[in-house]
Amino acid sequence: MSTFSGLSGALSALYAQQRGMDVTGQNIANANTDGYSRQRVDLKSVGGSPVPAMNSLPDGSVGGVTVTGVARVQDAFLEARGRIEHAQNSYLTDQNQVYTEVQQAFNEPSDTGVQSQLSDLWSAWHDLTNNPGDASVRTQVLARATTLTDTLHNTHASLASLFSTTREQFSAYATDVNTTAGQIAKLNQSIVQANNAELPFNDLADQRDKLVMHLSEVAGATAATQTDGSVSVYLGGSSLVNGASSRPIAAGGAGRLDDVPVTPVTLTWADNGVAVTPQSGQMASMLQTMNTVLPHYAGQLDGVAADLANAVNAQHMAGYDKLGNAGGTFFTSSDGNPVNASNIVVAIADPDLVAAATTTNGPGNGTLDGGNADLISGIATSATGPDQSYRQLIADLGVAGQTADRQAGIQSALTNSVDSAREAQSGVNLDEEMTNLITYQRAYQAAARVMTTIDNALDTLINHTGS
Repeated sequence: MSTFSGLSGALSALYAQQRGMDVTGQNIANANTDGYSRQRVDLKSVGGSPVPAMNSLPDGSVGGVTVTGVARVQDAFLEARGRIEHAQNSYLTDQNQVYTEVQQAFNEPSDTGVQSQLSDLWSAWHDLTNNPGDASVRTQVLARATTLTDTLHNTHASLASLFSTTREQFSAYATDVNTTAGQIAKLNQSIVQANNAELPFNDLADQRDKLVMHLSEVAGATAATQTDGSVSVYLGGSSLVNGASSRPIAAGGAGRLDDVPVTPVTLTWADNGVAVTPQSGQMASMLQTMNTVLPHYAGQLDGVAADLANAVNAQHMAGYDKLGNAGGTFFTSSDGNPVNASNIVVAIADPDLVAAATTTNGPGNGTLDGGNADLISGIATSATGPDQSYRQLIADLGVAGQTADRQAGIQSALTNSVDSAREAQSGVNLDEEMTNLITYQRAYQAAARVMTTIDNALDTLINHTGS
């Protein structure tokens, strides 16, 4: 081993340890940077000739150390698992929020909810039973009925408003997915070029992974790394990003809650119109909300309104008003369509036309008979009346809301657990980095001491030997 080869080895050690300190400093600087993956210097020993030369024997000399690269520390399995769990967490968290907002729309239990207004209406009919000739009590019946129909209108309007808000967000997310997919495609192109030129691209890969995670959360996207360094992204089983190209998606279908039964909300590929069916992520939750959850509860509320109108109208038309005439329709629709929660109105404006009596023996007899009012108030306890169907609606909603909350909590804990494992693998640990920094520093000092020692030896050889 020559003296100068020792100098070369020590110099390579200085360079390697300096690179190690640089990378450690980079890790420390980005300890709190979202999406940053810890980097590691890969070192390789530089040995002598592996094949002995003719008429000579290898002396076991070494050539020092070289930096083979700076690698991102990641576990591919954990990263893929993280995307899956984040997508499912986004879906369940959004569903939990939806059920919370639906419950707020129904506003139960409260003094202003449908259940309370139903009770007030039956109480008014009961009061009319005892005071059929009292004009103020008749007016109270109409007022309570109007308040109930207004409450049904407001509840339906709240569900419709929730649909409209979700629909706007859904379109915005479709645009966001297209933009993000385009950014990933551009990063793919840059990374492939850097990879082919053997240039570092760790920062670009971090940016890309962050965008892929965003797509997973928003649309349940999955990803696979290719041999050229690019990442292919899939949505609903079809390619969203392939190399340097991406495919746009488009939101379509109903713009109003009432239109969903005819034209459900859709997500399609813009190039061929084929449906995209995300199984997780926030957009999958939105599709479930707009096409299933909200129409279901709006339909149930429509059923309550129809049950109310049918039950009251049937009994009201069997009675007689204050003038002795047969009762007419009490509830009707404002638009001529079948009665539902959005169009139900009170058909009577004149209190004298309220059919409180069960029999008539001529004009004015309805002021003494409140039998029909009593029968109408009894609808409150009917097994097929609106109260029963509404209580069942609220009970089902409560169970669904509790289930959504429980599932979201379990998934959140699971996602946090996976994130902790990912952080332990690829996150920056400042204690570990400080240890690495000291290790590189001491190795740098040792390499410098080797150079000093060799320098002294050369000085002795050159300046202090010979004549």
